[in-house]
Amino acid sequence: MMKLSLGPLLYYWPRQDVLDFYKAIAATPVDIVYLGETVCSRRHEVRLSDWLSIAARLRDAGKEVVLSTQVLIESGADVTVLHKITDNGDFAVEANDMGAVHCLEGKVPFVAGPHLNIYNVPTLALLADFGAKRWVMPLEMGRDDLAILQQGLPAGVGTEVFAYGRMPLAFSARCFTARHRNLPKDDCQFSCIAHPDGLMMRTRESEGFLVLNGTQTQSAKVYNLLAELGAMQALGVDVVRISPQSQHTHEIIQAFHDVLTQQTSLTDALQKLSPLMPDQPCNGYWYGKPGLAQLTPQPA
Repeated sequence: MMKLSLGPLLYYWPRQDVLDFYKAIAATPVDIVYLGETVCSRRHEVRLSDWLSIAARLRDAGKEVVLSTQVLIESGADVTVLHKITDNGDFAVEANDMGAVHCLEGKVPFVAGPHLNIYNVPTLALLADFGAKRWVMPLEMGRDDLAILQQGLPAGVGTEVFAYGRMPLAFSARCFTARHRNLPKDDCQFSCIAHPDGLMMRTRESEGFLVLNGTQTQSAKVYNLLAELGAMQALGVDVVRISPQSQHTHEIIQAFHDVLTQQTSLTDALQKLSPLMPDQPCNGYWYGKPGLAQLTPQPA
């Protein structure tokens, strides 16, 4: 049976909220938990020592824990933190840029994160040679391309698919949330902490377009592949990833778990999930269509 993972927290929450969140996650049926700051090094409510303490508690609760590295490295201080993560010697690491890959290469097995842009078998084989034990499919990849990579999957490498949450589409050296308040990045006043699920950017017709999350741009709609779990199993996917949100994450994990273990029907699970989502669902990328599209599940 496929495993469930909880991706790294993409938003900036108060420290106690983070601690309470992961205390609750320990009691959920999620198998793998990714921890760490992947978006912006200025976020300081939870530091690396805190993440390591949370990791230890989750491991004691029976979870597999993976420390995620920052996607966009911008300073010497960021490099120092990167080395501390890759040299932690206790927990597995998700590499989200090639600098992290080179820190881990030939030393310990690692997870090749979704931002490494693995779109073909030779790239995947190269990362496997470096020591990747699992790779996370890029957000824009569809099931047909995934099927091709699965056919050429290197021995001993598992596959993980981002299956629920607002999609992290792009990163920038500029902080969009600070810019929204006419603040420079170096004096952002930690504006993103006021937006626990990101700041919605709307069109002139008041339709949700994108979500601003500090230096990260996300989809406004929520990627939801709950209905595609059967297709993923048929393709040999090993892990499906759920991205944290400020409300109802434990219920979303439970809905995916209940479908995977056949404790509930897909129809009932989708109905339960609908009011828990912060916006409308989408699944276009899975079918090779524009990402914001919502298509009816089709046979693989």
